Amino acid sequence: MSKCNGKTDFIGKASKAAGGWGALKSSGKQILQSGAALTNVRTMLKANQPNGFDCPGCAWGDPEHGSSFEFCENGVKAVAWEATGRRTTPKFFATHTVSELRGWTDYDLEHTGRLTHPMRYNTQTDQYEAIDWDEAFAEIGATLAALDSAHRAEFYTSGRASNEAAFLYQLFVRAYGTNNFPDCSNMCHEASGVALKQSIGVGKGTVLLEDFEKADAIFVVGQNPGTNHPRMLADLRRAAERGAHIVVLNPVRERGLERFADPQNKLEMITGGSEAIASDYLQPRLGGDLAAFRGMSKAVFAVDDAALARGEKSVLDHAFLSKHTVEFAAYRAAVEATSWEAIEDQSGLMRAQLENAAQIYLRSRNVITTWAMGITQHRHSVITIREITNFMMLRGHIGREGAGLCPVRGHSNVQGDRTVGINEKPSQAFLDALEREFDFEVPRVEGHNVLGAIGAMLDGSAKVFIGLGGNFARATPDSPVIAKALSGLDLTVHVATKLNHSHLLPGKKSYILPCLGRTEIDMNSKGVAQIVTVEDSMSMVHGSGGINQPASKLLRSEIAIVAGIANATLGAKPVNWLELADDYDLIRDHIERVLPDFYDFNKRVRVPRGFHLRNSAAEREWKTPSGKATFWTGAMPEAVEHQQARGVAGHSVLQTFRSHDQYNTTIYGMDDRYRGVYGERQVVFVNPADMAEIGVEAGDRADIIGQFDDGIERVAENFRFVPYDIPRGCVAGYYPEMNVLVPLVSFGDESYTPTSKSVIVTFRKKTKLAA
Repeated sequence: MSKCNGKTDFIGKASKAAGGWGALKSSGKQILQSGAALTNVRTMLKANQPNGFDCPGCAWGDPEHGSSFEFCENGVKAVAWEATGRRTTPKFFATHTVSELRGWTDYDLEHTGRLTHPMRYNTQTDQYEAIDWDEAFAEIGATLAALDSAHRAEFYTSGRASNEAAFLYQLFVRAYGTNNFPDCSNMCHEASGVALKQSIGVGKGTVLLEDFEKADAIFVVGQNPGTNHPRMLADLRRAAERGAHIVVLNPVRERGLERFADPQNKLEMITGGSEAIASDYLQPRLGGDLAAFRGMSKAVFAVDDAALARGEKSVLDHAFLSKHTVEFAAYRAAVEATSWEAIEDQSGLMRAQLENAAQIYLRSRNVITTWAMGITQHRHSVITIREITNFMMLRGHIGREGAGLCPVRGHSNVQGDRTVGINEKPSQAFLDALEREFDFEVPRVEGHNVLGAIGAMLDGSAKVFIGLGGNFARATPDSPVIAKALSGLDLTVHVATKLNHSHLLPGKKSYILPCLGRTEIDMNSKGVAQIVTVEDSMSMVHGSGGINQPASKLLRSEIAIVAGIANATLGAKPVNWLELADDYDLIRDHIERVLPDFYDFNKRVRVPRGFHLRNSAAEREWKTPSGKATFWTGAMPEAVEHQQARGVAGHSVLQTFRSHDQYNTTIYGMDDRYRGVYGERQVVFVNPADMAEIGVEAGDRADIIGQFDDGIERVAENFRFVPYDIPRGCVAGYYPEMNVLVPLVSFGDESYTPTSKSVIVTFRKKTKLAA
């Protein structure tokens, strides 16, 4: 950064396109800074390859044809972050107290390197100290066994856990006696699962990666692939190059959705060229997506009416509608009853824009709609996704090649963890299958999701928190409240590869248990390297086997750690936990018998690229109460947050999102080159006209004040203004820094997902310093 007129010049030139030399330079920088450059170069060549490891980054699918370079900038960052040469040893903990470390940034904590020893918190010294594995397991097991109810313990899961680790974890927890499974999916795509189950009977997307090669139009809604799942950009680019329309709906102008330079295209790298991604870029106001899709449906119905009036064929797929759906007439009536004035006001888009998008839909034989957390983290997310599904059903774009619904999950196995049983509301069929396989009475009482778990911690009914990966304290809303919740517990246990802020909120007893990373060799007692499996966003299950030596000889796999805790708590019941941890094939045999879609699991997962889990909706089998796909027929919300904010002077609606140099709560660096921000994370992106109205300039600072009527003051202090192309009345900033503004008690209807994309805020300007 440079100094200019007494101000830090933190706003610079944004990349002209995603990918290209910027991606290669950033990747090279990450590898060189990792302290293990040669190892990381070798490692990257095995990412997403047969007989290699699954990238620990996003859950985007891998192509059937394969590629020796099927990884991306974020994949490089994830691998370099995990395969770093830095180590966080007992000596580090001996020189830093927990109180001191709480003052460190997320970036600084994780860049101390890989954890090497199991650690136990000493309340007297305020420091973590090394402990033997068996002693740690015994103490954790004794605390769990001493609880008067299993429901007093909360068992969190991150999407980084493998299918095998997650299955063993849920088996242990249910054998222990509870369904308390707060999970990372509660905070991201829960609304997708709820909505899709209601509409089409299965809570997953219906497309394969190959469908993107056959789609004539792809609607990309509420997501930023350039930062969150960059490999998707290559598929969007190929679609655009062959003439498919890419219609983007996103309040924020994102560079990766505008242009992409393929690092594998030699001519493009030489000339500095790039290709356009979006053919049409619509910027709805925050929370306006439901109204936007209703407007497109309204435009489709108008075209249909006009065609019929001329004696022409209907533009709707009536064969699909009559055979495969219910409530279509009621939905059409609801759309007809919705005025264009209401649609324009709530969406923030003009009628002509939505009619044009509807024309693209009508001209396209095959349509895919894909979305992410820009859709799922609102109060009305479930009905928004149902409205998207309604739109897609009008012309039968579900259950055939080149068309379908595609929620894009974040972490690499967040979908797989749910498939194998990480669910606080498991189906009775799944529980019945567990009882048959393991011969014990499973708990049937619904457990806690993330918000339920936090509530139980705060009211004292929960006494224990065990986290299988992740950074719970930084991923959740209302940061000071979460800190209070965790530090008031009797026991906290964190399975992790690196130090993070959750570890610095210890209960009366607290342990950090270091585990192997995805890139590392996992050797059993027989000297055989084991593999694990993951499920991507397209329901493809494939194997993953590390190639690097472990960062420490003391590291254990997530599976071994779960087995160690289970054995110390329950003994060898209902299974021999330690035996399963020594042979993952035995775990897969159990999964196969509990979940029939995993038939021949051990055989099929060793086939290059793995296998596809059957999706009933993709085959037009609808597991809904009616036996058919079901239209949602409700009215639009009376007013979403941007409409509420508009009515009060000085109010805006905030969304949180990632910078380009982070993945979930992991901060790789301090730059966001796609948005032109460098060396700074405490920034807020605001429309220039709104900045003028507030009376601030780029680089001025303000405190951001949350406006939620629950009597709690929420303040994000000292953030810089960045002018940006975003609708008026809407602002944006990075999480986890802005999680302090997200109320714990504001969540999605039916999904209980925090409303991180619709927080009403005001600004308190800071006094300008003299130049």
